Amino acid sequence: MPSIFTKIINGEIPCYKIAEDDHFFAFLDINPNVKGHTLCIPKKEIDKITDLDEETYLGLMGFSRKIAKAMEAAIDCKRVGITVIGLEVPHAHVHLIPLDQMKDATFQHKVSLKAQEFEAIAAQIRSKL
Repeated sequence: MPSIFTKIINGEIPCYKIAEDDHFFAFLDINPNVKGHTLCIPKKEIDKITDLDEETYLGLMGFSRKIAKAMEAAIDCKRVGITVIGLEVPHAHVHLIPLDQMKDATFQHKVSLKAQEFEAIAAQIRSKL
């Protein structure tokens, strides 16, 4: 059964897309720690990031870096944190989280955003790519 992320890639579930290429996809997390919390995923569905072949792993990290640089330019924050946890969805993914304080990275504090806010944030990040 395809993961929720594969369904997003295939357009079966809507998302606030930031970017995609032939191998990778980035979109806003719909349950974000902070405004701009973004997920980067390989289009190939593999459960654990450590199970990715080296080329895909390095490609995902390069793609994530590109998105993080756009986020730094688009969102007022001290830095963009990069984390891999992998417990929520069985599809390798990288969290890019705009950080101003440590609690922003804990996954214990979430923000609620309206559709218009998600759309505006996604557009801001896309404009910096």
